Amino acid sequence: MRLDKYLQVTGLIKRRTLSNEACKLGLVTVNDVIAKATKEISVGDIIDVKLAKREIKIKVLQLVTGNSIKKSLRDEYFTVLEDIARKPLDNEDFWESAKDE
Repeated sequence: MRLDKYLQVTGLIKRRTLSNEACKLGLVTVNDVIAKATKEISVGDIIDVKLAKREIKIKVLQLVTGNSIKKSLRDEYFTVLEDIARKPLDNEDFWESAKDE
């Protein structure tokens, strides 16, 4: 399964286009290597996603076969290794600055 699809289906990133963009910006690593959206992931991979307000590191437990999963079943597909809330830098929080204009 492609990395961008896995991030979207598991709910780590809301939309596939956003997960694709995060990969292009180098915000997603797989096994400590910056990954492209097209990277095929497998069971046991460690995925680290750095977003504006959160950094999350997960371990893939199983791949998703369909196009969606229930929120209650997410623990079966990955386990959270680290979940760090962080304060975004001024240049990272572009959505907040756009609201003020």
